[in-house]
Amino acid sequence: MSDVILLEGIQIPAALGVTAGERRVRRPVTLDLEVGLDLRDAGRVDRIRRTVHYKRVFEVVDDVAANQEHQLVEALGDRIARAVLSKFDVDFVTVTVRKPTPIAGVLQYAGVRITRTREDVS
Repeated sequence: MSDVILLEGIQIPAALGVTAGERRVRRPVTLDLEVGLDLRDAGRVDRIRRTVHYKRVFEVVDDVAANQEHQLVEALGDRIARAVLSKFDVDFVTVTVRKPTPIAGVLQYAGVRITRTREDVS
């Protein structure tokens, strides 16, 4: 059984788009993360060292989204998932990436939801 730490509604400017012109104009993306791990001990002892500090997770997400170029939302989601798994002792991470108004006036969001496990980064 895994519990989940939720980070929802993260908004970060990202260099995201198929063309170089799209990537030059950093536009905000909306990200949600589910970080899976056993939280029973953290709940019992009420100590931050027994869990994953969500500010640290946010810092990893921010670094990947803001400091790399990504052509596809799929690539951004995969890179974030792999970075979180490589930095923290967690069982899995699910990343939802939403690119607001990719087609003006027609589509509110385009995005993906990607789940990676520890085996995916081994």
